[in-house]
Amino acid sequence: MRRRDFIEVVAGSAIIWPFTAWAQQTDQVRRIGMLMNVADDREGQTRVAVFKQALQQLGWVDGRNLRIDIRWGANDVERDRRYATELAALTLDVLVASGTLSVAALQHVTRTLSIVFLNVSDPVGAGFVDSLARPGGNVTGFMLLEYSSSGKLLELLKQIAPNVTRAAVVRDPANPAGIAQFGAIQAAAQSLGVPVNPISVHDADEIERAIAAFARSANGGLIVTPSGSVSIHRDLIVRLAVRHKLPAIYAYRFNVTAGGLISYRPDLDDQYRGAAGYVDRSSRARSRAIFPCRRRPSLS
Repeated sequence: MRRRDFIEVVAGSAIIWPFTAWAQQTDQVRRIGMLMNVADDREGQTRVAVFKQALQQLGWVDGRNLRIDIRWGANDVERDRRYATELAALTLDVLVASGTLSVAALQHVTRTLSIVFLNVSDPVGAGFVDSLARPGGNVTGFMLLEYSSSGKLLELLKQIAPNVTRAAVVRDPANPAGIAQFGAIQAAAQSLGVPVNPISVHDADEIERAIAAFARSANGGLIVTPSGSVSIHRDLIVRLAVRHKLPAIYAYRFNVTAGGLISYRPDLDDQYRGAAGYVDRSSRARSRAIFPCRRRPSLS
């Protein structure tokens, strides 16, 4: 399926001073702390590489005028809290947080150090910002999706697999975003006449048992919603969908490259490039984040 870009709502003023010129004029090494909601694996490293490349294009080179301290929370609450405390104890200029749990952990330990988030579904509902246009406080970043768009997952699944008469939604029950997304999918299910059931992601054994049980009846399909926990088990979920011949729609492009059928969600690389721009602006300003949050939905 060809990628389409939806309308992006962008607020804020133009930047007058070129980023690269400013970055090259300072001899001081800036320090960035990153708390990732995924494991230290190939996909996590890919996201970090995109972020570093975008920073380099703005004049920031890791190991020269920049130092990046990374912690891999893997969407584990206790690990996120521990790593957030570690990062807050360092002398950092700005923090970057991927995922809702990472932002919550960092905001708990600092209300002054600028936090740039990405991969967060509902920053307003989670209490991270006051509004998208005027975040307030020390937090801003890039919104992953609007919950209402989750219903499109079922619509697309039905279009590519018309024989699907029931669907299972793979989601993280501990993540508030997963609950809201399931609600949006349920609303779409009523109009499409396709009943949906949740499959909770706790561990690999539970996922395997639940998908196998669901596949025992005919005409089923999978909807795999985005979350850090789901990403950690992405390869297993793709293999199970193929094994049980379940048409499935995923949240990210990397699920498709791993063998999945289709994905529909924002371009993660685009979010990391955007975060690099906000980090540059925050480092240049040396003040609390005042930039608007942005919504970057797209089809892939």
